[in-house]
Amino acid sequence: MTNPLLADWDTPFGIAPFNRISDEDFAPALDEALSAHRAEIDAIADNSEDPTFANTIEALEASGEALDKVLSVFFTVAGADSNPKREALQRDFSPKLAAHQSAISGNAKLFARIAAVWDARDDLGLTEEQARVLMLSHRGFVRSGAALSGDAAKRMKEIKARLAVLGTQFTQNLLADERAWFMPLGEGDLTGLPDFVIDTARAAGEEKAADGPVVTLSRSLIVPFLQFSDRRDLRERAFRAWEARGANGGETDNREIAAETLALRKERATLLGYENFAAFKLETEMAKTPEAVRDLLMSVWKPAKAQADADAEVLTALMREGGVNGALEPWDWRYYAEKRRAAEHDLDEAALKPYFQLDRMIDAAFDCANQLFGLEFAPLNVPLYHPDCRAWEVTRGGKHVAVFIGDYFARGSKRSGAWCSAMRSQAKFPRQQAPVVINVCNFAKGDPALLSYDDARTLFHEFGHALHQMLSDVTYESVSGTSVARDFVELPSQLYEHWLDQREVLQKFATHARTGEAMPGEMLEKVLKAATFDMGFQTVEYIASALVDLEFHDGEPPADPMAKQAEVLDSIGMPQAIRMRHATPQFAHVFSGDGYSSAYYSYMWSEVMDADAFAAFEEAGGAFDAERAEALETHILSTGGSRDPAELYTAFRGRLPGVEALLKGRGLVA
Repeated sequence: MTNPLLADWDTPFGIAPFNRISDEDFAPALDEALSAHRAEIDAIADNSEDPTFANTIEALEASGEALDKVLSVFFTVAGADSNPKREALQRDFSPKLAAHQSAISGNAKLFARIAAVWDARDDLGLTEEQARVLMLSHRGFVRSGAALSGDAAKRMKEIKARLAVLGTQFTQNLLADERAWFMPLGEGDLTGLPDFVIDTARAAGEEKAADGPVVTLSRSLIVPFLQFSDRRDLRERAFRAWEARGANGGETDNREIAAETLALRKERATLLGYENFAAFKLETEMAKTPEAVRDLLMSVWKPAKAQADADAEVLTALMREGGVNGALEPWDWRYYAEKRRAAEHDLDEAALKPYFQLDRMIDAAFDCANQLFGLEFAPLNVPLYHPDCRAWEVTRGGKHVAVFIGDYFARGSKRSGAWCSAMRSQAKFPRQQAPVVINVCNFAKGDPALLSYDDARTLFHEFGHALHQMLSDVTYESVSGTSVARDFVELPSQLYEHWLDQREVLQKFATHARTGEAMPGEMLEKVLKAATFDMGFQTVEYIASALVDLEFHDGEPPADPMAKQAEVLDSIGMPQAIRMRHATPQFAHVFSGDGYSSAYYSYMWSEVMDADAFAAFEEAGGAFDAERAEALETHILSTGGSRDPAELYTAFRGRLPGVEALLKGRGLVA
């Protein structure tokens, strides 16, 4: 019987046949796909013809189709719907995949062919995109260690294999800690909690088979609990559990993993001739150097910290008025900030939340995409990997554009956070293929499901990534969609958040869950005026994480990452009542893989651009200006990584941006 992962997918739009795939299919499918890919690579490397762009670079682009199919399904379910079997498979697959990639990058005959094409590039008559793909291919092989030999090549292979194992272990440890802890709540422990938090806690209790409501370490539950619970003792207990993820000792402790990871990254960079890992990593980003990253972060840190310090004084005064003495603590900040928001902006989260229904916010994201880019979304009834998932066909002018899948609810089998991935990316070579794109979030379930304003922003953010995938219009998959520099990839996602803040969008889609009535005008104005509320806190917790990430990699790796973390935070004067957004043992962005290592700053680098880019709409005809929307699609959303990002942004805006629009947008300057 043919393995369903390797068979032709005779499904609508070639979506994976999830209803025919079992966990037992993954291991044999992976082995067969790896074998097939090795044969394809050997055929390219052993080709007796002179190296050309077609028989070397395009041949590489066309290889690995079976492997892509297997991994697209596996990593989708491993991240969003894990179980013990899948976690065991992931631990087994990580070193296999690392060894496979090392064998490719270490294939001397293959690299010799790529180098020959690279050396002849000026005489090949390549298109602009082909020249870019060639450059990225050659650079990728060099940076993977293809030019190394002997002991250095052997050691590079060992480092990559070990890093793959460590990244998987880090992620699974974090998930295990998040899944294991919960705090039962008696009826007397619910004081101060609005109904939507109590309902979420009861639903979490049912999932945990507890006798009553519980607080878990799901962000969609613990954050509102910290906002509203009158029980300071329970807030402290919950916060300390949240802060301790990955640092509880025992088998799930991530601190030694972090230390070993940092040491191996430094060794990897040294083998390739770089001073440290940050210099290696940032070479291919827009920022280019650690100094440029540090300059950006510190230019925002000073006004952000000043705002946070001023806010801390106000919150401490509120705490004193409530009869609590002592210092303002991290488990106090959100609670008193919520009271301050209610007082200064007359905004009651419990009254506000019914206006942010999940389904209406999905409709809002779709409607904005329709107004800007002419996209239309029709529900698709297809088998998916979990009952919570839903799918839509995306069309424009009656033509198929993409399949979009949304997986929005928190559950114990899903890793924390929110992300966008493509099960299949857009390409025209070796054949036309439309993308299949997934947004995964961790919103609290309800009937109906209600979001906070921050949740709604997350939904728009991830949909911005999805648009980058769906509107891609390039030839080669390696430069399709979000295959761009790390500090450019967040531009479309963060830019799309701005449309949530538009009056016409909220007036149309922020409708009450029970009455169906639009949000009252007075409340709407309060929401918009409070958009930058507590921005000192948000900016400080983010920049602290970005600076710690940078300092981990810019220089010698610390033997004790927690001591280094404390040193960095002390040097910048981190406010006592604010913690890093992601402390080291939970910093999956940085330690579950190389994606955001030395590059967590990229959200802010992109925000400099997104603030400036949205200003271009405001300077034109407004948020839905047709000319600016067309320029955005033409120069950024459709181009993927086919051109240099600075060149793309300049083509859209006419210049590169400064930090001023960001500071103004965050309310950190007058």
